[in-house]
Amino acid sequence: MADGGHARDRIDTGRAHSARVYDYILGGKDHYPVDVEAGEAMIAGWPALRVHMRANREFMHRAARYLAREAGIRQFLDIGTGLPTSPNLHEVVQRERPDAAVVYVDNDPIVLAHAQALLTGTPQGRTAYVDADMREPDAIIRSPQFREVLDPGQPVALMVIGMLHFIMPPEDHTLIRRLLEPLPPGSFLAATIGTADFAPVEVRRVQAEYESRGMPMVLRDEREAAAFFDGLEMVPPGLKQVHHWRPSPDQESLDDRDIAMYGAVARRP
Repeated sequence: MADGGHARDRIDTGRAHSARVYDYILGGKDHYPVDVEAGEAMIAGWPALRVHMRANREFMHRAARYLAREAGIRQFLDIGTGLPTSPNLHEVVQRERPDAAVVYVDNDPIVLAHAQALLTGTPQGRTAYVDADMREPDAIIRSPQFREVLDPGQPVALMVIGMLHFIMPPEDHTLIRRLLEPLPPGSFLAATIGTADFAPVEVRRVQAEYESRGMPMVLRDEREAAAFFDGLEMVPPGLKQVHHWRPSPDQESLDDRDIAMYGAVARRP
């Protein structure tokens, strides 16, 4: 693992960063004034943004529990990990399967500086961190952590949560295909995809704020979101707004206009 001090030297505190903006909006502590400014501007454009971001993270929790508990998956590859916010992926899946292995991938220096917090799991399980750009899947696949922690003969759950709206086409589909290629049959893809289908005016305001701060993003309609799962077997109920995918019995009722993310889980045959 890279040295945390060196990682901090790479942090640009003069520009907002998507991971830190996300952290601020969700009530975290790992951000700077520039991220607060960006977050407040986005919330002013769409007051439901906090609700939306919480729903995206809660989808990750439900999808991970399904994969560990019902699908029997013991290996997870998490792309675009982001800042540690408990419960993290390894906490969710190792609660279901203490021997679960998780490989986190991110190239944000703040995430790297906090990697030690991510690298604490159950004694039976394994947790590792790869400092790599998700746009370079070969660097992920060839990393020592990928090869040492994940068994290529056993299914893996590829988690791509809240990241694809920052990956421009056609690079986005190439990325997903390349990451799925080395995973054996029976592996899964769990992904969320940003959309303006339900609150177009408000969500486009948020998109404009991101882009004005050097963070280009793309929003996709339902057909475009579904295309990421082509060739895979959808887990019921298929592609849904994230709060409608296997909602918890005690889940709060949400307005569809407050959620700008599709989500699905699908199996590689």
